[in-house]
Amino acid sequence: MADLKKTPRPPMMTPDQFRDWRRALGLKQKEAAERLGLKKRMIQYYEKGHRDGRPVEIPKSVRLACYALSQGVGDFDGISTRQALLPAPPLDGQLPADLD
Repeated sequence: MADLKKTPRPPMMTPDQFRDWRRALGLKQKEAAERLGLKKRMIQYYEKGHRDGRPVEIPKSVRLACYALSQGVGDFDGISTRQALLPAPPLDGQLPADLD
């Protein structure tokens, strides 16, 4: 009889972590959507954690893109990267109130 081992679940980004990531970069939902190549509605679903009562999981490709943006990578052509143009952080370290 084969020994069935449970495969550990890969790390997941929670809705709160996703929202915190966006806010830490100083992005509005629409700006985050544009940089990730998504619709603003998907950003809203990821931040709520559900759509029409069903859970929404943030795909690995989106999680990796979030990481790339947080490291200053705006694009990658397979060889080289292009710097991400992100809003400057506020001087006082406080998040703007209008970040959705």
